[in-house]
Amino acid sequence: MSLPLLEVMHGRTWADQPTAPKRAAFFYIPNGVVQDRWGVDGDDSEFKLSPTLSPLQDLKNYISVYSNLDRVKVAGTDGHAQASTCWLSSAHPTELSPAGYPLKRTVDQLIADQTAAHTPFRSLELSCNPYTDNKESVYFDNISWYGHGHVAKSMRDPDKVFRRLFVVDENKVSASILDLVMEDAKSLQRQLGRQDLRKLDEYLESVRAVEKQIKRIEDRKGTIEQLRLEAPTVPWPELERHEYIRLMGDLMVLALQTDLTRVASLMVAPERWSTPQKVHGLFEQPILHHSWTHQQGDDRVRAELARLDQYHVEQFAYVVKKMLAVKEGDSTLLDNTMFLFGSGLSSGKDHIYTNLPLVIAGSAGGAIRTHRHVKSDAGTPVANLWLAMTQVMGATAESLGDSTRALQLK
Repeated sequence: MSLPLLEVMHGRTWADQPTAPKRAAFFYIPNGVVQDRWGVDGDDSEFKLSPTLSPLQDLKNYISVYSNLDRVKVAGTDGHAQASTCWLSSAHPTELSPAGYPLKRTVDQLIADQTAAHTPFRSLELSCNPYTDNKESVYFDNISWYGHGHVAKSMRDPDKVFRRLFVVDENKVSASILDLVMEDAKSLQRQLGRQDLRKLDEYLESVRAVEKQIKRIEDRKGTIEQLRLEAPTVPWPELERHEYIRLMGDLMVLALQTDLTRVASLMVAPERWSTPQKVHGLFEQPILHHSWTHQQGDDRVRAELARLDQYHVEQFAYVVKKMLAVKEGDSTLLDNTMFLFGSGLSSGKDHIYTNLPLVIAGSAGGAIRTHRHVKSDAGTPVANLWLAMTQVMGATAESLGDSTRALQLK
């Protein structure tokens, strides 16, 4: 897809407006990283990127790296499912869902609570799951949740993502269906009791929310048409691995820059999964990422796994550069975004949740100081970072999960 720079938002340039909106985006990699190739030397602005993070070298001024941030692993539930599903969870480790996971509303959805009133889409969840089989449950292939039992299910077909975001006529069809729903619902009101009326009011409110969403899409029709976008032409199962990830990254950037949403997540691949995976241009034969993580005692396997980690950072760097190229007045999309790279595991070998790999690109409109390595005290909850990120986006909560205080981002 060709991505021309966006100069016009709502019929005006960002230069005509006081400030561009802040956005939040998440880039998730499964199965952790090779620890001895990830670690960063030095503190604050005096730091040296590790071999795994080397693809970010020319973006060093735009990133902040975080060390010693932990999650508490809850015994009795699958280590990988818990890693992805609960990575962004706002639950305290002792606050377990009926399934045994510390799972509540995730950080991206807490942020969306602050931004959804301004955009057509509350949030955007993408997955580059390359598999056509269904080996694992929903817990392995999603990082965004409205709450326990209510997943914000990720989309993995780029064409469907494109049409959902940018094909306005399809949303018009939805609008006409909503008109019929509203007519039928109103005819029921005089037949219902008090409790049913309350339920119906809640339902109608959700319908009105969808109507507002469609209206916002209509309002952005001119901006979308100016981009002259073309839908993806190659079916996603036929894309090479880097093409797939980058295409989804392109779609995410487009959604953010056109203000269709201010919250997005991109899951590079699902946790675990036993099906071989092709990584074109990196390995000649399909690989088993999860299996490799448990063979890190073998130097050859560990070296290959480190190459895969670096490959994932390269894809992240690609998306960061796309954000940097989008001008918004005197700033860029990257300047106005906090784009987090990370995993729910630090090491997949032993299912360790301590010292999670975390990098933020962008400063969220100056709320985050970049070009630095933030080395927290050992055992600092990662919830401190999640809390700080929600506050950057306007939330007023003073605690989240097992947080002790909001992490200092400046």
